[in-house]
Amino acid sequence: MNVDVLADVLIPFAGTSLGSALVFLLKDEISERLKRVLTGFAAGVMVAASFWSLLEPALEQSSGLGTFAFVPAAVGFLVGVAFLLLIDVLTPHEHLDGQEEGPRSGLRRTTKLVLAVTIHNIPEGMAVGVVLAAFLDGSAGIGAAAATALSLGIAIQNFPEGSIVSTSLRAEGMGKGKAFVMGVLSGVVEPIAALLTLMASALVSAAMPYLLAFAAGAMLYVVVEELVPEMSEGEHSNLATVFFSLGFVVMMALDVALG
Repeated sequence: MNVDVLADVLIPFAGTSLGSALVFLLKDEISERLKRVLTGFAAGVMVAASFWSLLEPALEQSSGLGTFAFVPAAVGFLVGVAFLLLIDVLTPHEHLDGQEEGPRSGLRRTTKLVLAVTIHNIPEGMAVGVVLAAFLDGSAGIGAAAATALSLGIAIQNFPEGSIVSTSLRAEGMGKGKAFVMGVLSGVVEPIAALLTLMASALVSAAMPYLLAFAAGAMLYVVVEELVPEMSEGEHSNLATVFFSLGFVVMMALDVALG
């Protein structure tokens, strides 16, 4: 595998690992204020990445369909949302804000927290895999820099996720070393999902617009289902909105400048 492609696969995982390492620097769990800032920023990054790195290339690749150029993107997007919805329904887990969802289970709260982050790392890994496949295929007009921009954007988004997992586990009494390892492990699924999607996408290049939109739908589902409730929880504050805007602009700038 191309070294640059492998690096793009691993960059988001590095973001999770760096975020998890905050457990060694912070004495207590991340404050609600900081959590809101990080979550808002992450949501902005994901929304921008979903459009510029995924939906826009999907629409451009389908431009030959004329009036119906929107169909592959629309279908792929809705299937992506349905896929994540199905996972949420079938897998009882806990939101990052501590609220349990789905049927009651015997899983410990800490296990549910790690499971929630792990599950929602899947679409991000898939997004990286699809974009890299589109770059290697050359049919979607995605360059190497654009693929790297998406990986960097998701790494930025993964940083707060990793920190929330490790510091939350630490706050519940887990040792710093083990909490760090659990935070890192929550991101392992991401490069695996990226590689599997990359290999599968290479076999069905004609379906690339659908796959790009599928990844966008799955990512935006995570934003609406997890990040928006998290950034809006508790006492009213404009912090999350401000940092959502900053995250959106940072990812937009990365994609446009590097794309």
